[in-house]
Amino acid sequence: MEITFSSFEGIIIGLATFLIIGMFHPIVIKAEYYLGVRSWWLFAIAGVLGSMGSIFVTNHILSICLGVFAFSSFWGIHELFQQRERVRKGWFPANPKRINTEK
Repeated sequence: MEITFSSFEGIIIGLATFLIIGMFHPIVIKAEYYLGVRSWWLFAIAGVLGSMGSIFVTNHILSICLGVFAFSSFWGIHELFQQRERVRKGWFPANPKRINTEK
């Protein structure tokens, strides 16, 4: 049995997926704290760009990672609104300096 780079592709993709999803948790929390749910369009743009990158990149590991990034961005939109509810319930602090114009 010969170990090559392709032997590690599953581990590389798994680790990258873990890191990408993991980085979105604090990003969503910070985005809601500083910008509110109005920042949803930033996640949408990141998702569209990640999707386009995934389509046009020829390296399949990078393409998969861009796809994971894209759909993590889209899921971040949902989580942004969920985070607003967590703040309303008092589970996370609200930003006292942000003028809250959201309903």
